[in-house]
Amino acid sequence: MDPFEALYSNYRDDVYHFLLKLTSNQADLAEDLTQETFYQAILSFGRFRGGCHVKTWLCQIAKNIYYKKIRSSRKTNY
Repeated sequence: MDPFEALYSNYRDDVYHFLLKLTSNQADLAEDLTQETFYQAILSFGRFRGGCHVKTWLCQIAKNIYYKKIRSSRKTNY
């Protein structure tokens, strides 16, 4: 199994449930943000220094993507 496939299969549910809580149970949004989280993780995997658990790192990426989404939606609402 590819290392990124293993990363996805091991942590997908954790990241999804984390985002589901952040999005107040908006399943479609949580799913989209989960996919974006793993895409960004693959792009930035070379910068992961191992200073925390992989799950913590992924949830931090997910949180940042969620807040970026909130900020961009506020800009479009004005």
